[in-house]
Amino acid sequence: MAEGKYAAIVLSAGRGKRMNSAVPKQYLLLNGKPVLYYSLMAFENSMVDEIILVTGAEDITYCRKEIVEKYHIKKVKAVVAGGKERYHSVFCGLQELEKQKSSAEYVMIHDGARPFVDHDIIKRCAENVAKYKACVVGMPVKDTIKIADENLFASQTPKRSDVWMIQTPQAFERALIQEAYKNILEREAAGEALFITDDAMVVETTTEFKIKMVSGSYENIKITTPEDLQIAKVFCEMKRL
Repeated sequence: MAEGKYAAIVLSAGRGKRMNSAVPKQYLLLNGKPVLYYSLMAFENSMVDEIILVTGAEDITYCRKEIVEKYHIKKVKAVVAGGKERYHSVFCGLQELEKQKSSAEYVMIHDGARPFVDHDIIKRCAENVAKYKACVVGMPVKDTIKIADENLFASQTPKRSDVWMIQTPQAFERALIQEAYKNILEREAAGEALFITDDAMVVETTTEFKIKMVSGSYENIKITTPEDLQIAKVFCEMKRL
């Protein structure tokens, strides 16, 4: 394992409208425990030194008492409120690391609605971020992909081997991701329209840094719809979680 200290920012601020549930997806029960529990425990049992949990302001007490304290997740150093968009929430987590005077050199950013991140994925992230300074977990697509034009006619068919489904964690040298986020938020404040869907895009938009791809797992799904929750239950049975 590469030397250095690692922090994880786990995002749990989304409301999950596509789940059609009054309960946010990350708090739905999966085999008797909240979905969020599984990703927090994966980082708790990894080489990561500290965890910042970013959630909705109204959920801070619940997360602290019913997940962090209840399941004795000791590496969570703070539970903080997120922002309007995902990238605002990530920046809140980065700011909290500064407030905590963290000495972490690398940061892994993970969606709390991905319960099946595991030791091997986290280890590959740690090794690659130490070497390349920026990496994202993903897997090659299984299906043929078509690029549609504005009239919904197929205009391109990229090679499947060139197209990856991007997952999390996404890991970065801390100084690199902090600077990238400060730059992107300055551009937003200046009135620029932003279409940011993951952390790698922040680095790609503000720097010329190349992002290393790291193999994740086809089981490392994000729970977004009711169907995903059913699939997750099957994975729990297979993994005996």
